[in-house]
Amino acid sequence: MALHQFTGSHVRLFSAYGDGYVAVNGQVYRQSIILSAAGVRTDWEVTEFSALTREDFHILLELKPEILLIGTGAQQHFARPELFRDLIQAGIGVEFMNTPAACRTYNILAAEDRNVAAAILP
Repeated sequence: MALHQFTGSHVRLFSAYGDGYVAVNGQVYRQSIILSAAGVRTDWEVTEFSALTREDFHILLELKPEILLIGTGAQQHFARPELFRDLIQAGIGVEFMNTPAACRTYNILAAEDRNVAAAILP
């Protein structure tokens, strides 16, 4: 589903999502990614939600977002709190939602110039 037309802006937003992919400013990604104002990271090597470990959340801690959205794929899932406890202790708000909802929410918050990051499983 297309979210918006890419206009060449420096702001990175999700422009589309579908079965097994997301697009950021028109660039398609078929692997897990992290999106923030700093850019797109493709080094988050999580392939499925059930495989998440505490270490997988540490790369997200480095970004120091105010809000972190975790897109869990087609279905919404919730991680065990001990996996992301370090994020909470750092004062980062963590929200788990399905990937389409995470993409839409990220775009809204980014458009408001909020310090948001999204870790997305397509």
